[in-house]
Amino acid sequence: MHSKDILKEALNLDPAEKFIIVEGLLKSLDEPDHELDTLWADEAERRLLAYREGKLKGIPMERIFPSTK
Repeated sequence: MHSKDILKEALNLDPAEKFIIVEGLLKSLDEPDHELDTLWADEAERRLLAYREGKLKGIPMERIFPSTK
């Protein structure tokens, strides 16, 4: 069954059944991915080291979030 077919059938469900499906799908997206977490941690360490060695410049917070002062 293709995703378009699944969506078409899901749209015909009553609201309570739709809620169960939506909640289940959202939960499945929020599961931890240890491999991805490790990749991001490694990248953060590389960036921090580059910053400390002067190879990477920081950006002022005000430039990223202009309304924050």
